[in-house]
Amino acid sequence: MIRSLIRPERARRGLRHLPMIAWLWILWVLLWGSTGAVVLLGGLLVAVGVVLAFPLPAVLPGAVPRPLRTVGVLVHLLTDLVRSGTTVAWQVVRHGRKTSSAIIEVPLHLDSDLLITAVAELTTMTPGTLVAEIDRRRKRLYVHALPIRDRHDITHRRHGVQAVEGRVARAVGHRHSADGPGPEAGRPDNPPRRTRRRKS
Repeated sequence: MIRSLIRPERARRGLRHLPMIAWLWILWVLLWGSTGAVVLLGGLLVAVGVVLAFPLPAVLPGAVPRPLRTVGVLVHLLTDLVRSGTTVAWQVVRHGRKTSSAIIEVPLHLDSDLLITAVAELTTMTPGTLVAEIDRRRKRLYVHALPIRDRHDITHRRHGVQAVEGRVARAVGHRHSADGPGPEAGRPDNPPRRTRRRKS
């Protein structure tokens, strides 16, 4: 009788730590920059070991990790790596040092340090984008992106980052209000500029 009461409680306690396990696992994969079987399995074992060795409070109370959504995040990341890498390489070959770039302000809907950090990491991993600043109070990312030719490219890049935010939120079962009105940009984006290097 006692065992039947303890096991469900232990199972619920384990489920509360699944977001941390999933986050550590994704972070491991991002740091290694590989999705090989050894990296995936090793990262999962390390994540479980860390959580068991250093028990911490639940990171996202009420969140329920969704494995299929998490796999979807990784698939989209790999797709973005290939597509963006090809685009950036072509721009460098075609325009060289004159490749245009801009700093883009991206309003976020999430209100979790962990998830905002995950969005910033995934965005920075994509070729041609770099998170230059995180404004936690106003829930903004400032992303340096290239190539940027016009306002359409700025809007496209902003929506791309917000799409990453939505996928991350859904992967952990976090409530995401991207369909709502959302925060408005506080100031206009920097206009596209040409990146030039000084001659040494």
